[in-house]
Amino acid sequence: MTAPVVVILAAGQGTRMRSSVPKLLHPLCGRPIVQWPIAAAREAGAARIVVVDSPERRLESVTGDGVELAIQQEPRGTADAVKAAAGLIGADQTVVVVNGDVPLVRPETVHALIEAHDKSHSAATIVTVVLSDPSGYGRVIRAPDGTVERVVETKAGGDATEHEHQIREVNTGMFAFDGDALLTALEQVRADNAQGEYYLPDVLPILRAHERTVDAFELGDPEELLQINHRVQLAEVTAVAQRQIHEAHMLAGVTIVNPAATVIDHGVQIGQDTVIAPFTSLRGTTRIGSEATIGPGSTLIDATVGDGSTLLHSYVTGAVVGERVSVGPFAYLRPGTLMREGSKAGTFVEIKNSDIGAGTKVPHLSYIGDADIGEQTNLGAATITANYDGYRKSRTRIGSRVKTAVDTTLVAPVTVGDGAFTAAGSVIGSDVPDGALAGSPGVSRSAQRTVEGYAAARARRAEAEGAGGPAPASVDGVHSPSVAGPDEAGGSAAAQPEPEPPPDPELEQIREWVAQGRTGAWIAYRLGVSVERVRERKAEAGVDQTPAAGSLERG
Repeated sequence: MTAPVVVILAAGQGTRMRSSVPKLLHPLCGRPIVQWPIAAAREAGAARIVVVDSPERRLESVTGDGVELAIQQEPRGTADAVKAAAGLIGADQTVVVVNGDVPLVRPETVHALIEAHDKSHSAATIVTVVLSDPSGYGRVIRAPDGTVERVVETKAGGDATEHEHQIREVNTGMFAFDGDALLTALEQVRADNAQGEYYLPDVLPILRAHERTVDAFELGDPEELLQINHRVQLAEVTAVAQRQIHEAHMLAGVTIVNPAATVIDHGVQIGQDTVIAPFTSLRGTTRIGSEATIGPGSTLIDATVGDGSTLLHSYVTGAVVGERVSVGPFAYLRPGTLMREGSKAGTFVEIKNSDIGAGTKVPHLSYIGDADIGEQTNLGAATITANYDGYRKSRTRIGSRVKTAVDTTLVAPVTVGDGAFTAAGSVIGSDVPDGALAGSPGVSRSAQRTVEGYAAARARRAEAEGAGGPAPASVDGVHSPSVAGPDEAGGSAAAQPEPEPPPDPELEQIREWVAQGRTGAWIAYRLGVSVERVRERKAEAGVDQTPAAGSLERG
């Protein structure tokens, strides 16, 4: 069997789609319609693939490597379209012609057609199918010996008789030809029909007139050559293609709980014993390992998921999820995200362009962007990386075994060392050494306090408590806020001076406003607190509590 030239007719305008997008560029299960017959031809072993396009060359960007374009200058019918590709057809080659809008044609069918054509020694072989409702299709007229005499079109009145309309065997638009016979017959086709077009099936009676045989290759599955002319047919063909994709995955060992509520693109790879829950969409180049659970309600686009991972109610695009990773519910992983083995992105977590170390957990309510995080780190709720200053994006680097408390904001560029801690409600704008505790009262980053050696002191305190001894208030001069006071520790902390308390921005502000003559009510309004609170703070600041003359506070 010789390797054929496959000519794909794709120059039609597709006006019935009612779209600014060319018909054959509409997506079907993850790839443009025209790519489906191209893939079938390639898998069938075609020596040459030719796509006949319109002068605008709108399909050129999607045809792929190794595909040649022929241009039909005017839309004058299928025979004229094949004639546009004549320069790419060898006289000694077998030529397969197929319409570009029949995406379900299988490589096995192309191969079987070529094999049958070569064995028959016919000049042409036409692929036919018997339909219960043949409306709109050209009818195949057989000769008494069972060979094919001609095809009668039925699109316009006057081309077919009433008797011919009753025939249910139809032309699928797919043919195999001997190259020399086809090229010769194309020159003799005439447009003497109601449409005024050059029909490719008109080649058949010309071949018979030259005492050449035309055979039929009857297709058993009519779904395979379903044609797409409008969006209703696009939906029908998509449903068939989607069913075939689902069946292939299930036969390979994948559980799809509810195929009717699941969308999987062509080319998606899924490992054995993975479960796809309902309302899940797997798009693009997504790759999923074995024994994973995806969904319900998840969307994966160009994503990679390792063995044993779970993604619930999540949206993942362009991200890599390692083995035994937990994602969701309601997580959003954006391009450039790498979740390493055993890590977690929990509820309402968004991660972008970040490397999340093995065993690291981002459990809930956090945004991590442009960050590198080490292993076994735990980020508290509402941990945020402030990665954009309005001009540029900067990276945050968080070490291993770090623990951020709730409501921590990390202002990039910033580095948090291994084993470090942050205090709740902190804005971290300066680098934090290994094992340190960092925190900032209020909202002032300038007031950040860093306690070096905190992790070691904390560990020694835990060791002391475990041994049954008194817990020291400070270890090596490092005070731990949770350590017992001097009375509870038997005075052991007396030898260690308390560190100076950090500045109190609120007190400093109150002193400044009092010096300016501001009233307590005015200060309370600006601080968003009660007047009583201002009085208490004034007392702490040691400032005059007497209301200014003429103020509302005197009344």
